[in-house]
Amino acid sequence: MTDQANASRRSGPLGYPVFRALWIATVVSNVGTWMHDVGAGWLMTSLSPSPLMVALVQAATTGPMFLLALPAGALADIIDRRRMLLAAQLLSVAAAAVLATSTALGLTTAYALLAATFVLGVAAALSAPVLQAIVPELVGKPDLPDAVALNSLGVNIARAIGPALGGVIVAAAGTPAVFALNAVSTVAVLVVLARWRRAGAVQTLPPEHFFGALKAGYRYARHSSALRLVLVRALGFFLFGSALWAMLPLVARRELGLEAAGYGALLGCMGAGAILGALALKRLRSRVPANAVTLGAALLFALATAFLSFAPNAWVAGAAMATAGLAWIGTLTSLNVAAQAASPGWVKARALAVYLLVFQGSMTAGSVLWGALAAQTSVSTALMVAAVVGAAAGLILARIWPLPSSAEIDLSPSHHWAEPTVHVKPAGDRGPVLIEIEYRVAPERITDFVTALQRFKSVRHRDGAIRWNVWEDAAEPGRVVEQFVVESWLEHQRQHERITNADRIDQEALNAFHVGDGPPIVRHLLKPL
Repeated sequence: MTDQANASRRSGPLGYPVFRALWIATVVSNVGTWMHDVGAGWLMTSLSPSPLMVALVQAATTGPMFLLALPAGALADIIDRRRMLLAAQLLSVAAAAVLATSTALGLTTAYALLAATFVLGVAAALSAPVLQAIVPELVGKPDLPDAVALNSLGVNIARAIGPALGGVIVAAAGTPAVFALNAVSTVAVLVVLARWRRAGAVQTLPPEHFFGALKAGYRYARHSSALRLVLVRALGFFLFGSALWAMLPLVARRELGLEAAGYGALLGCMGAGAILGALALKRLRSRVPANAVTLGAALLFALATAFLSFAPNAWVAGAAMATAGLAWIGTLTSLNVAAQAASPGWVKARALAVYLLVFQGSMTAGSVLWGALAAQTSVSTALMVAAVVGAAAGLILARIWPLPSSAEIDLSPSHHWAEPTVHVKPAGDRGPVLIEIEYRVAPERITDFVTALQRFKSVRHRDGAIRWNVWEDAAEPGRVVEQFVVESWLEHQRQHERITNADRIDQEALNAFHVGDGPPIVRHLLKPL
């Protein structure tokens, strides 16, 4: 056993040097991000009193993730992830530095603040899918759930420190100081990335083109039942959970009469609650099913949002925020682990990007929705409506679309498909390709066999098929032919690379129906040139 493996056995994910260094640097950077969020939210309450404009600060932060998450994920799956991260961090440093300078000179308007926050959101959107996708590269498979939880813990450590520190700095030195410190904090990530010597991936096939990679990512998200389930649950939670984030600056300033330091302290209470939740989550995951954890967390978050809507003082609001933090980390970590488990390596960045797209898109849409509702009614009304409807949505979704148990499905490549039998190997762009798989099944078992085979429709589409069908021979009872079409010979070769060990197990169960001599017959048909 290597020294690194021994270190991992003793220390978990932090036993891996690169993961440890990047985790610490990311915590530092996230502290700066939270200080920026406090400064931006507080500055906007001075630049514009409109609840909608204040809520748009949150929308400007999360909106780029909705717009760019999938393109960023596609890039991360086809280019060097380290270089992509370096470019994104440089953009973040530049945007934060420009905002700090313009604010110090008194040139920042409400719309300039939204624009700068949007650019920072673009940098975050380019980074987020990559940071999540590289975790399996940095730690061993047994440590992956703990690494995901540790990343969430790091975010919430930053949430506990950053807002309170940001509030104090805003009160003492003004908003330009927190914007400048945000730029400085990002340098820590740049240093770690510059020193990381990432091992090059072994490529047996040419890399995907950008638009092809986009289509493949969308196709995987559409046809992977495990990932779709995670996305539905994420939408059901974050759309209503966004109300607390969007309305908090107004609750602090208007309802409770707090200054910047008090606003930061409220966010710090949420971070502290999240830290307690993260510390308890590892033991809870081993005893309580993931679906029960997310349901309980959703109900607890709704309760905290309701209490915040009529909090009479900062103490009650702080308790509500600590409770919200506890619930937030429970849901966020459970959904993140489920998204990781539903994503094989070839499409991991894109699959996680789709998850982040739903996450941040829900937060963006929710921020606008609750800001508009508060402008027409009141902040308290918007929070209470979000709490009640969010609790109902959590109950319904947990019953209809329960998260699977924490047992991970093996999505590593199985390479169990035999190489195609061809006279002359076709060119990679030759296509489309029709693949036929001929099964021989006892006639009395045809119905059960076709039912089992229908489950492979989504698998074929997920891995690249553009059409799929199944046929029964009218002249020969028991002869069943599965057909699917892919765009090119190269795309079919990629199907061979994408098939997983979980698929292999399902295929073995399907082949148990086959009674012909030898395995099912596979044919590859091309249109004549």
